[in-house]
Amino acid sequence: MCGRFFRHGVTWEEYHNALNLIHPNGIQPPEPAYNIAPTQYVPIIRMAPEGEDVPRHAIQMAPAMWGLVPSWWKKPLSERKFSTFNARSEGLEASNTFRGPFRHHRCLVPASGFYEWTGPKGKKQPFAIGLRNRRWFCFAGLWDRAMIDGSEIDTFTILTTKPNDLMAGLHTRMPVILHPSDYRTWLDADNRKVEHLYEPFPTEDMHAWPVNPAVGNVRNQGVQLIEET
Repeated sequence: MCGRFFRHGVTWEEYHNALNLIHPNGIQPPEPAYNIAPTQYVPIIRMAPEGEDVPRHAIQMAPAMWGLVPSWWKKPLSERKFSTFNARSEGLEASNTFRGPFRHHRCLVPASGFYEWTGPKGKKQPFAIGLRNRRWFCFAGLWDRAMIDGSEIDTFTILTTKPNDLMAGLHTRMPVILHPSDYRTWLDADNRKVEHLYEPFPTEDMHAWPVNPAVGNVRNQGVQLIEET
């Protein structure tokens, strides 16, 4: 499971070097965010869909709401009772919600780490989890576009997989973290043979540390949230 994550500041040059990303002129890159939660709008990276003011299949960054709303959903968002901020990597092709996005709308979700809580109820300790020697990376995600109340809305979900040894002590699932060499493979929706990308990220390349319980309140923001306690 991944229900909260954070992202340091990343320059357009870094995004371009990793993905040959096209960025809009005169627009600053996304600001750092240290307490990202479902229903918030955050940047995703995707192949540009038809109708965008960039070459088709160019790699672009776009804002999307965390919590995928499938294209076939027509009711108000308040009536959506199912949770879609995570999608299990196993069985995507069999899912009515995620099958279409898997086949047509894959994305990357830039992050610098994520949070998990462990311990007895009422005394859960939050942990931040990141990658060693890497300020940012990308989760594997899916996005979709729905028409809600006459307006188009782009939304996304983060894929999860079985935990590695580090994560097994914190949770039964972990987000699918991609190696930079696999970013384009994941974005290529014509390539259906991507099961190998769902393998847990190597334990030795990750680390976890306890952080302030203040991160539990989504209104709390700032880099101090990821400082070790």
